[in-house]
Amino acid sequence: MALSSLFTTLLIGLLLSRSQLVIAQLSHDQTILVSVGKELGVSGWGLNSSDYCSWPGIGCSSNNSMVERLVLSHRGLQGNVTLISELKALKWLDLSYNNLDGSIPPAFGNLSRLEFLDLSANKFGSSIPIELGSLRNLRALNLSNNLLTGEIPDELEGLENLQDFQIFTNRLIGSIPMWVGNLTNLIVFTAYENGFSGKIPDNLGLVSELQLLNLHSNQLEGSIPESIFSTGKLEFLVLTLNQLAGNLPELIGNCRGLSSIRIGNNKFIGSIPKAIGNVSSLTYFEADNNNLSGEIVSEFSQCSNLTLLNLASNGFTGTIPPEFGQLTNLQEFIVSGNSLFGEIPTSILRSKNLNKLDLSNNRFNGTIPETICNTSRLQYLLLGQNSIRGDIPHQIGDCVKLLELQMGSNYLTGSIPPEIGHIKNLQIALNLSFNHLHGVLPPDLGRLDKLVSLDVSNNQLTGTFHLH
Repeated sequence: MALSSLFTTLLIGLLLSRSQLVIAQLSHDQTILVSVGKELGVSGWGLNSSDYCSWPGIGCSSNNSMVERLVLSHRGLQGNVTLISELKALKWLDLSYNNLDGSIPPAFGNLSRLEFLDLSANKFGSSIPIELGSLRNLRALNLSNNLLTGEIPDELEGLENLQDFQIFTNRLIGSIPMWVGNLTNLIVFTAYENGFSGKIPDNLGLVSELQLLNLHSNQLEGSIPESIFSTGKLEFLVLTLNQLAGNLPELIGNCRGLSSIRIGNNKFIGSIPKAIGNVSSLTYFEADNNNLSGEIVSEFSQCSNLTLLNLASNGFTGTIPPEFGQLTNLQEFIVSGNSLFGEIPTSILRSKNLNKLDLSNNRFNGTIPETICNTSRLQYLLLGQNSIRGDIPHQIGDCVKLLELQMGSNYLTGSIPPEIGHIKNLQIALNLSFNHLHGVLPPDLGRLDKLVSLDVSNNQLTGTFHLH
């Protein structure tokens, strides 16, 4: 009986002790929040001081005992945020899109339960604190759009649960550490618009189901590691504006869900692998301003969702594959600055959604097809600097949505069709210069009252026209 009584007393004591801890925690969290609210100038806090869990931006645990969630984004906040590190139960902290500056508080490393940390779009400077490597439960870390300097600290290697790692638009330097490739849960890695150099880790994507990799606007060199295609889960690849070289890996065909490939402004060589035809989800392919060569592979025609294909400023030769007429969703086809030849491809004009056709600065010959305006959405028709001959067809007037028409530096003959004056939307440019056009300038050109630039020089044209 005495033993039972002692057990009951101990149990009551434990329960009281636990409830006192909860009350103490409640009081502690409330005190911290009041101080944070005053320091940062958070509006709407303290109006109902007895129930801080109902204050805007605050989320508490199921029994309303402790603050687990703090969302204070887009509030124009300024001040010292260090005190937030006293909210020990915090799992979710979002301070994005404010005016917070200074260093990221090292004390944030004490928030051992934190799973989500977003400090993006502020003015935090200095280096990434090594203490953040203590946040072993962290699944998402977003430090992007700040003024951070230095290298990615190796202490972050311990963030084994990290799925979403975003550090873009800062002033970070050094190489991308090899350990980033060892993060087995990594799905998103964005480090664009920094000063990173060296190579992309050749294990990146090897052990995780990487879906999004964006490293554009750095100083990275070397080749694209095959590892990023190994699991076949990649959906977005953006590597533009670096110094990357080598060939595009054949393994790219593994990624059927890959919708965006942007690798322009690098030093890639060789031809595009035929395996590109296996990338059935491909929507954007940009590889302009490289040293790619060979013929444009017809396998692109198997990518039925393709809306943009930009291969400008490379060394491509040969003709445009007739199979490209199957690309019914194509909106922009840009192959300027290559060594392509042959007739203007009528097949591609079957793409009813075509908005931009840029064949300029190649060696295309033949005549302008009468079906040139079959695609009713065409706004940019750029055919300059080729070897196109013959007359400008009267059907050019059917391109009623054209904003820009470039046909300069060709071998066009005949007169300027008056129907060009019916393209009322022409406003960016009309360039027919350096051809062999003759006859009188059609008065209808005066109806193009929105036109910013008109160049018909270096022809055998006569007459004048007046703007209507």
